[in-house]
Amino acid sequence: MSGWRNDLVVAALHERRPGGHRPPLHYVLCLLISAVGLLSACSKRESPANSGQTLRLSQRNEPATLDPQLATLPDEFFIIRALSEGLVSPNPAGGTPLPAMAERWETSPDGLVWTFHLRRGAKWSNGDAVRAQDFIHSFRRALTPATAAPKAQLFFAVKNAAAFYRGQIADFASVGFAAPDDRTLVITLEHPSAGLLALAASGPWIPVHPATVEKHGAQWTRLGNFTGNGPFTLTEWMPNQHITVQKNPGYWDAGNVALAGIRFLAFDNGDAEERAFRAGQVDVTMAAPFSKLDSWRPAQPPVLRTVPLHEIRYLALNTTRPPLDNPRVRRALALALDRTALVEKVLNGGQQPALSFVPPGLGGYQPGARLTGTPDEARRLLAEAGFHGGRGFPRLELTSWTASPVLEAVQQMWKQELGIEVAIVQREARTHLAALAAGDYDIGFVPAIPDYDDPAAVLDELLSGAAGNYPHWSNPDYDRRIAAAQAIAAPARRLARYQEAERVILADLPLIPLYFNSQNFLARPAVKGWQADPLWTRYYKQVQLHEN
Repeated sequence: MSGWRNDLVVAALHERRPGGHRPPLHYVLCLLISAVGLLSACSKRESPANSGQTLRLSQRNEPATLDPQLATLPDEFFIIRALSEGLVSPNPAGGTPLPAMAERWETSPDGLVWTFHLRRGAKWSNGDAVRAQDFIHSFRRALTPATAAPKAQLFFAVKNAAAFYRGQIADFASVGFAAPDDRTLVITLEHPSAGLLALAASGPWIPVHPATVEKHGAQWTRLGNFTGNGPFTLTEWMPNQHITVQKNPGYWDAGNVALAGIRFLAFDNGDAEERAFRAGQVDVTMAAPFSKLDSWRPAQPPVLRTVPLHEIRYLALNTTRPPLDNPRVRRALALALDRTALVEKVLNGGQQPALSFVPPGLGGYQPGARLTGTPDEARRLLAEAGFHGGRGFPRLELTSWTASPVLEAVQQMWKQELGIEVAIVQREARTHLAALAAGDYDIGFVPAIPDYDDPAAVLDELLSGAAGNYPHWSNPDYDRRIAAAQAIAAPARRLARYQEAERVILADLPLIPLYFNSQNFLARPAVKGWQADPLWTRYYKQVQLHEN
């Protein structure tokens, strides 16, 4: 997550299916109304038969861009990662990212300087060599305010990157990027960071081809212009219908790419997508409709797959508004909820109850504390706050971008356990997001997926003044603990400091964790080697199609 995250936007676009996720930047909000004509487009698709090794994947949104510095939606990065590659790649098994454009790297003894060595012979799809200077050009572009890169913050661990972005220094040579030769990239950090590789594996760190961007400007990603360095090349783009990529023979690891191509098919909703899957027109879907999960579970051979996600869905509490400015009230609201019932009886799709804020396993993190308490304690706390039995408690609004059954369950639990009533208010997604950012709400339903595999990706959002701090909460003790963690290079000590910071969240409860989400999707048995991780990264290189 970074600044104006996309979590809300993506959740809105995907909510018609369970497991849809991540959202932000204002210019992608127009995607909320972009699903025009997609159902009619379904009738134009190819016949059910699939030929060769072309994988057919469903997409839920027309990409606003395929520019890695400007993209925000998972759907966009699904395609971008087929076309381009960064220094390192996320690891489908979790843990340390894998070598990609960089074949190896080393760090200085103090952990401040990282040196990446690019692969000899790595090329752009037009035949140009991939150079270290290409990365620096791309990173400067991301940090130039005029670019309006929505995730520029993902570079702020680099020395003077934040200062350059904020206009405090004008000379980019002062930023901690250097290329002593074409195949060597040196990155100097503000402070030692065990999370640099996770950052370098994130989407915005994927480079662009400088000459192509300079020649075509904003149109550089269009068909006929796109120049990438990944395993596939862009060969067809029919807006709101499909995008096709074909194997790049000049890719450094082309020998391990089994597919001849991938076709990304656009669908308006999960039901249309599921019908296309039944008809044999799609190999892997984005998600299975919630109402169809039980019908697909007994299928043999199995086609329903579930991926636990590092996404938490939570209730942001506006800590600037009474009575939510009272920690007793916030804790009472949190302890009155039965999260097991939410995930098992309401959702029933592999979600997990959230008794902490940071998703377990994110960057190797495990919670050091968990939310504990009972409805009896919740009633006692509410009484201590002056609302015995719920009497006198104001009727607050619980706002969301979607009519989720989870919110109705929360509403009923609060009424039953605390005797209070809340009104569920559904807002258009950008209105909901703007209200969260402005503090113009009482209680808000929020989905959040981190941008990279590190607990800092979610914990930094609750720093005082952070753009993603929707509770508008400020706690100096929390800010100090996060700052201390950022300055520690030793992974175990760093994670321990983050555990201390999360304890502050769970003690003060500016938000109420609800559940960790999951993706439920359909994949034909012929699809072998399919891998997707908890951050919505897909891995195409090892995928093969084996028809029976």
